[in-house]
Amino acid sequence: MGNRESAYQGIVDRIRAAEREGRSGERRPVRLVAVSKRQSVEAIAGLADLGQRDFGENYLQEALDKQEALAGRDLVWHFIGPIQSNKTRAIAAHFDWVHSVDRLKLVRRLGEQRDPTRGPLNVLVQVNVDDEASKSGVRPEAVPEMVAAFADQPALRLRGLMCIPRPGNTAAFRQLAEINAALPSPLPDLSMGMSGDFEEAIAEGATIVRIGTALFGARD
Repeated sequence: MGNRESAYQGIVDRIRAAEREGRSGERRPVRLVAVSKRQSVEAIAGLADLGQRDFGENYLQEALDKQEALAGRDLVWHFIGPIQSNKTRAIAAHFDWVHSVDRLKLVRRLGEQRDPTRGPLNVLVQVNVDDEASKSGVRPEAVPEMVAAFADQPALRLRGLMCIPRPGNTAAFRQLAEINAALPSPLPDLSMGMSGDFEEAIAEGATIVRIGTALFGARD
């Protein structure tokens, strides 16, 4: 077993073990998003050959180049970086999931720009659980208003909430789960947890984990 295959299988095994320990068996398996920003097409193809389908990208042009190079592999592309308003059209056209929606303007633009023949764009609302002005994300008290904005956006499918807490703040995972539980209709997905803390996130109800370094190694 090669290094890449060993790393991938090790992460998958740890995810499944965390599911058994910390979550109800009634819920669907946790979705692993391989964070492939600044990774080569060859590295992504190597993981795809092992069965990985979901890949997360932060930078639009880099992602579009990779999508073109890997066309035909039936991969699922997640945009997970900050969104500039002038990039929404390309994001709506080329991605299956968007994890980082944090402004009402983005909801409107993505909804208007998504080609309905592609099916709804899966969207997560990013929440600023650390309440830091320098961080992206909706303030926790504004989450209900953001969620309500999706009601008249048939081209979007609101799937859940996402957070990127400061390092070591694993209490944020429970906080995000509680924010979701307090909604009139709790959402099905919580995208939270990365290479260093995904097991703690799964214990608190994560349904999507975003892992880069532990799969690919350190980036250049």
